[in-house]
Amino acid sequence: MVITFRGSDLNPVDVGGGARGVVGRLLSQCAILRAARVICVSANLKDRLWWGTERVVVIPDGIDLGIFHPRARDEARRQLGWPVEDRIVLFNVGDPRIKRLDLAQAAFRRAQLVRPDLRLELIDGRQLPDRMALLLNAADCLLLTSDHEGSPNIVKEALACNLPVVSVNVGDVAERIAGVTPSRVVDRSERAIAEALVEVAGLGVRCNGAAAVRHMSQDHIAERVLAVYRDAMTVRPAET
Repeated sequence: MVITFRGSDLNPVDVGGGARGVVGRLLSQCAILRAARVICVSANLKDRLWWGTERVVVIPDGIDLGIFHPRARDEARRQLGWPVEDRIVLFNVGDPRIKRLDLAQAAFRRAQLVRPDLRLELIDGRQLPDRMALLLNAADCLLLTSDHEGSPNIVKEALACNLPVVSVNVGDVAERIAGVTPSRVVDRSERAIAEALVEVAGLGVRCNGAAAVRHMSQDHIAERVLAVYRDAMTVRPAET
């Protein structure tokens, strides 16, 4: 048996009630005892495991590079009806409690005092891929303030579109944007986030993110996952 952990199955996120969340995470930990191999989408999830870490492989989710790739920003804005002169910060609301919409809005208001041309665009991450790619190409910066993440796809998709990222240190974001400029991982404070937004979004330029995620195509990641399953099939029962 191969188990894959993506985030909420191990992270302390109690969206549906505290008891249910605790039981779910306990069952996840117990299931590891029967697994031949375990896949975690980020190293921080591996660190949450109680045992069996010698059977863990870290493989982030892949992205569709045929959809998520750089396009002309102004043309994307024309299709969305967005003004070309604004500096637009994109924020995926999802569950506002987990994504910390309150922190994002507070930091944005602070940044806007310095850069009145900043505009916060709230989106639901459950967009069709083509529209999400359009949004990412039209914006000037992606903002992430979540309390917990695994390996957020929207960050990788943003990088594939050369969209700069400002994020708190959550999930595997720091690893994903290492060497990407302009982009920043900052402390979880209004001031630090605001300063990074002014710096990064205020530039109004694209980053070099596409090169950083070139190896994360769905086909390449699928091959890595298949290799784990093939390896699991060679494990004898006594080894699990």
